[in-house]
Amino acid sequence: MLYCPYCGTQTKEDEHYCVKCGKYLPEDRYNRINNKSPWIKRWKLPLLSSVIVLLSFLSTYIILEINTAKAKDLYIEGEEKVLKQDYQTAKTLFQEALDHKSNFYQAQNSLDFMDTALSIQAVIKEATTLMEKKQFQQALTMLNKPEQKLKNFNGEAVNQIIELITKKRNTIKLNQIKYELEKKPNIDKLKLLLWEAASIETGEASTITENIRNQIISFVFTKASEQLNNKQFNDAQLIVKDGLKYAPESEKLLSLQTTIDKEKIAFETAQQNRIEQAMSTASQEQQANKSNAIILKNIDLTNDDQGNLVVKGQVQNKAAIPINSIVVKYAILTKKGKEILTNEVYIYPDELYPNEKGKFEFTHYDLDEKYMNLKAEVKAITWYTE
Repeated sequence: MLYCPYCGTQTKEDEHYCVKCGKYLPEDRYNRINNKSPWIKRWKLPLLSSVIVLLSFLSTYIILEINTAKAKDLYIEGEEKVLKQDYQTAKTLFQEALDHKSNFYQAQNSLDFMDTALSIQAVIKEATTLMEKKQFQQALTMLNKPEQKLKNFNGEAVNQIIELITKKRNTIKLNQIKYELEKKPNIDKLKLLLWEAASIETGEASTITENIRNQIISFVFTKASEQLNNKQFNDAQLIVKDGLKYAPESEKLLSLQTTIDKEKIAFETAQQNRIEQAMSTASQEQQANKSNAIILKNIDLTNDDQGNLVVKGQVQNKAAIPINSIVVKYAILTKKGKEILTNEVYIYPDELYPNEKGKFEFTHYDLDEKYMNLKAEVKAITWYTE
C-alpha cells in the first residue's frame, strides 16, 4: 500500500497527486503496508545497530575487568611467592597473570626477573657443590657474576637475593679459612687468614678471628722474648711492632713492648756487670725476705691447639713498693726430674704495685712433648725497683 506523505491518505501506485489534499505525490512516497510513519524505517536499523554495539562493548568491558582483577590477584600471589624465594611457582603465576592481561607490564617485568632469580639460584647451588669439594676459589669466582645481572632490578626481592649471595660467599670464605687452619699454617699465612676472617661479619667468623689473633700474639711474644733474652732489643722491638698490627690492643704485647724499651735503655746506659749485680742483689733480697718481694702463685704446663707446649703462671708483688721488669727463670723437667731446658720470660703487666698480680706465658714451638709427661719448676725470679 502507498500513502500520501502529506496527509497520510491511502493512494494508488499509479496516482500522481493526492485526491484528498490535492498535492502532487513525490516519487519516493513508496512505503510498506501499514507503515504509517516512514521515519521509523529510517531510524530502526541504526538504533538496532547501536544497541548491539553497546551490548558488545559492555560485555567486552565486563570480561576485561574480570580478567584484569584475576591478573592482579595472580600477580599479588606471585609477589608473595617471590618473597618466600619460591621463584618457580612465582614464574608460573606471573605468566598466568599475563595470559589474563597481555599488557600487564609489572607482571612482564617480574617474569623477566624470575628468569634471572632462577639462574642465580642455580649458580648458588653449583657454588655450594664446589665448596663441598674444597674448590673454594672456583666457588667464589662463580658468585661474582650473578650480582651483575641484578643491576637492572630493584626492590625487596632483589635485596633478598643479594643477601643470599653475600651469605653464601661468607660461608665459602669461612670454610676455606677453616680448611687452611687445619693444615697448621705458618705465621705469615696466619696473618693473611686473620684479615680474611675479620672481613666476615658473622659470630662464627669473630670467634675464628680471635683464635687466629691469639695464635699470632703467642708466636710474636715468644719470638720477641727470645730476642730480648739475647739482648737483641731492636729485633725484639720490630717483632712486637709487627705483631701489634694484628693485635693493637693486646695487653700482652703492649706490656712486652714497654719491657723491651726499658731493658734497652738500661742496657745502653749501664754496664752489663751493674745490671747483673742488680739482678743478683734482687734475687738475694727475694730469698732473704719473701714476705716483701715477688712470690710465685702458680706455674702450669699445657698444650695449645697446634700441640705446642705452653708454660703459664702467675706471681704477686708482696713488697711495699712497686716492682718492674720482673723476669721468671724456669726449667722444664721430665717426671723423673731430668732437666730438658731452661728459659726466662717477662711478666706482664711490666710494673706491679703492692699486692698486684702479674702473669707470664711462653710457647715452645720446638718441643712436641705432651704436658702430662713434663713438669715446670721456677729457678729464680728477678726484678727492678724504682
